[in-house]
Amino acid sequence: MSETTSAPAKPSRLLVRTLVNLRSAWRDMSASARGAFGAPLRPDLPPEDAERLRAQFRDCVEARGGEVSARARAAALGRTYLELSPAGRRRFLEILAVDFDTDKAEVDAAIAELNAAQDARARRAAERALRQVLLPPRRRLLTHFNALPQGVKFLVDLRAELMPMARGDSALEMLEEDLKGLLSAWFDVDFLELQRITWQSPAALLEKLMVYEAVHEIRDWNDLKNRLDSDRRLFGFFHPRMPQEPLIFVEVALVKGMSASVQELLDPQAPLTDPAAADTAIFYSISNAQKGLAGISFGNFLIKRVVDSLTAEFKGLKTFATLSPIPGFRAWLEKRVAAEGADLLLPAERRSLVALDGEDPALLLDAEGWVDERVIAAVKPPLMRLCAHYLLNERAAPRRALDPVAHFHLSNGARIERLNWQADLSPKGLRQSAGIMVNYLYRLDRIEGNHEAYTGEGSIAASSSLRTLAAG
Repeated sequence: MSETTSAPAKPSRLLVRTLVNLRSAWRDMSASARGAFGAPLRPDLPPEDAERLRAQFRDCVEARGGEVSARARAAALGRTYLELSPAGRRRFLEILAVDFDTDKAEVDAAIAELNAAQDARARRAAERALRQVLLPPRRRLLTHFNALPQGVKFLVDLRAELMPMARGDSALEMLEEDLKGLLSAWFDVDFLELQRITWQSPAALLEKLMVYEAVHEIRDWNDLKNRLDSDRRLFGFFHPRMPQEPLIFVEVALVKGMSASVQELLDPQAPLTDPAAADTAIFYSISNAQKGLAGISFGNFLIKRVVDSLTAEFKGLKTFATLSPIPGFRAWLEKRVAAEGADLLLPAERRSLVALDGEDPALLLDAEGWVDERVIAAVKPPLMRLCAHYLLNERAAPRRALDPVAHFHLSNGARIERLNWQADLSPKGLRQSAGIMVNYLYRLDRIEGNHEAYTGEGSIAASSSLRTLAAG
């Protein structure tokens, strides 16, 4: 997880170019299998074409003709998928999910044999047999893509398409779980490479950053150039099998003191500062670039790797912190207001709202409409208190913070340090969290301890001032 849950859905020349590159990369590989396949399958994959597709799946899964032929068939199947319509792609995936799932009869027979085992040797043999039949044949096909040029990228994008299709469809859900399991193994943190991105980086990569930025939109090339200036750093994490595709990128501002406003950080008119004089590195945007890797952990301490790179370059840096969004706060608050009404407010907070000729807590949800300074002064105390409570106490699971960005940084060993009022006045910032942002502090001597306490016990590290604020 990162500062955002997914990359923005923007159709662009970038997507078109990716599809062209994949088709081109597999053209020669699939040529050897084309004769056996016959005429191309039609885009909507009607029933008669679907039967031909099943036969192609079987040939690939069974590796007829050897591994080289299986890879050629996988390339042909990949090209077929890319040329199908949305309806055809769904049918393609449904066939893969249903017809190439585990064989229930074989599983039952293996379980019976395991239960009938009379000694340790027979039991071990039966366990091996059970593990083998529990592995669905479709996983062998998916694994063939791993060996193809750009095959890993194909599977990442395939999962991005599959996830919304799979909701409420148990067969597709199982296929998505298989694909997630394979990608989780292939994207272990030890495989990731940290690279600095500069204005001199390839234009194609810079264009991808503009498309993938999901926290604070990059408006144009001048905006991007400002984020790559001498008092800024931008890092990307890459996988060796996807060298031109950033998985996550991290934007850093080198400043004095802990920043409290993203407007100031993103202001193109702000004077350039001397990075050598900076004492603080502010991580102000962390974006997942691949929707197909949602929910797959790249491991902990990704931020620490960036910190290590920065400290090697700038010896004066003493503080490492984020200026982060709180994307789940507004949605959580809406539910609480609907359920509790004015009971959500402390007596002093009620009195402040009564002074405005009403105590309707729905006013807390109308950040886009606040123009009167009296209103802003009245809503600030309850919103800051409730936001602190939300970050510290609301859980998605016993050991997992409800807010996804909080979970990411706490997993990486950060401490919740400070809330910042009106830190993001963009429409998105007001809509997500009434403009409130949070600083997560990375203290190098506490990162591992904080990480262990959070992941092991669900214990959240936070400053005393934040705990006081949450307590009201």
